[in-house]
Amino acid sequence: MLISILHSSTTYSNITYMFLCTILVFLMTPGLAFFYGGLVRKKNSLAIMWKVFSAIGVVGLMWIFGGFSLVFGNDLGGFIGNPIQFFALHNVIFSIDGKYGASIPLLMFFMYQLMFAIITLPLMTGATAGRMNMGGWIGFLICWMILVYFPVAHWIWGGGFLAKWGFVDFAGGTVIHITAAFSGLMAIWYFGRRKDYDECPEPEPSNLGLVAIGAGMLMFGWFGFNAGGTLASNDIAAIAFANTGIAMICAMVVWCILDYAFNTHHWSFAQLMTGPIAGAAAVTPASGYVTPVGAIIIGFCAAVVCYFCVWLAKKLKWDDTLGVWGVHGMGGFLGTILIGCLADPRVNGVRAGGYQFLVQLSGALLVAAYSMLVTWLILAILDHIFHIRTTKEQMDRGLDPALLHERYFVDSDVEDAKKAELAEEAMEEVPASPVSPQNE
Repeated sequence: MLISILHSSTTYSNITYMFLCTILVFLMTPGLAFFYGGLVRKKNSLAIMWKVFSAIGVVGLMWIFGGFSLVFGNDLGGFIGNPIQFFALHNVIFSIDGKYGASIPLLMFFMYQLMFAIITLPLMTGATAGRMNMGGWIGFLICWMILVYFPVAHWIWGGGFLAKWGFVDFAGGTVIHITAAFSGLMAIWYFGRRKDYDECPEPEPSNLGLVAIGAGMLMFGWFGFNAGGTLASNDIAAIAFANTGIAMICAMVVWCILDYAFNTHHWSFAQLMTGPIAGAAAVTPASGYVTPVGAIIIGFCAAVVCYFCVWLAKKLKWDDTLGVWGVHGMGGFLGTILIGCLADPRVNGVRAGGYQFLVQLSGALLVAAYSMLVTWLILAILDHIFHIRTTKEQMDRGLDPALLHERYFVDSDVEDAKKAELAEEAMEEVPASPVSPQNE
C-alpha cells in the first residue's frame, strides 16, 4: 500500500526530486529538436525535428514492451536482461526496489530511465541530416534500440559484464553519447556526403533564434540529466549538479576563444551555443565521480578536444552536418576515460588510477566499435530490403515539402513560399511542346 511505502520525509523529498529531474531530462528532447531544427537548412527543419520528436512515441512503446526489461531485468550471461521480467510494466509497480533507488518507487526509476532512452539516437540525426527518409529512420531507430542501446545500457547500468569489470558511467557519456555519435559516424561513411556538399559543405543555420531556445533547453535540462543519476537529493547530487554547470561554463568560454582565434576571427552566436554542449557531454559520465576542480579540467579539455575533432572531420570531408561525432562522441569518450585520471574516491568511491583508466578506455573503445559495427549491419540490411535514402530530387527540393508536404515559415518566408508554389503549379500546367515537322 502507498501509505506503507511513503513512510518518511526522505522518501517524499527524493520522489519530488526525481519528478523534477525526469521532467528536466524530458525537456531536452524538444530542446534537441529545436537546436537541430535551427541549425539545418530551412527546407529540412521540420524533417529533422520530426525525427527527434518521433522517438518519444516509438522508443516509449519499446521501453514499455520489453526495453526496460532488457536493460534492467535480471542479468543473463552479462550481456542482456531478462526480457519478460518487466514486460508491459509487469512487476513495475509503486514499490521501492532497493537495486534501483533506495527511496523511490521502481515506476519512478522506469520513467526517469525512459527519458534517457528517448533522447539517445535522436542525437545522431544531426550527423546524417538530409540523407535518410522517414521510413528508413523509424526502421533504423527500432533496430538500433534493440541491438545497440538496450544491450549497452545493460552492460553498464544493468549489472552486465562492463559493470563487473568496474567500468562506470554516471549519467550516459558512454551509454548515450558514444553509442549515438559513433553510430552517426558510421552512418556518415555509409551514406556518403550530401549531393551538394562540394558547393555548400557548411550550410548556414536557418534560424538562430530556434538554436538559442533549443540550446537553452538542453543546458537547462542537463542539470537533471546528470544530477538525477544519484536517484536521491543528496550530497553527490549537489556535486554532480555543480560539476555540470562548471564544465559547461569553462567549455563555452574556451570554445569561443578557439573559434575566434583559429577560424572566423569574429564572434559567432552558433559557436557560443555549441561550446557548453561539448562541456556537458564530456562531464556527463564523470559528473558523479570528480570534484568541481576536476569538472574545470574536463570543461577545458572538452572544448579543445571536441573543437579540433569537429575541425578534423571537416578536413577529412566527413559530412557530419552538425558536428555530432566531434561534440557528442568525442566529448563522451573524453569524459569517460578522464574518470580514470580525475575520479576522487571521496565523491563516490571510485578512485583514479592506472587500472581504472584502462577499464574506462577499454570499455569506451569496445562500445564505440560495437556501435559502429552494428550500425553498419543495420543500415546495410535495411538499405537492401527497403529504400531508406533520400533522393537527389528530395534533397534539392527539401525534405519538408518533399516528404512531409509541410513547410516551416518565418515572417516573410510565407510570401516566398507562396510564390514558389505558384511557380511550381505554373510549370506543371505548361503543355508539352508539339513535335515540329523539322524535328521528325
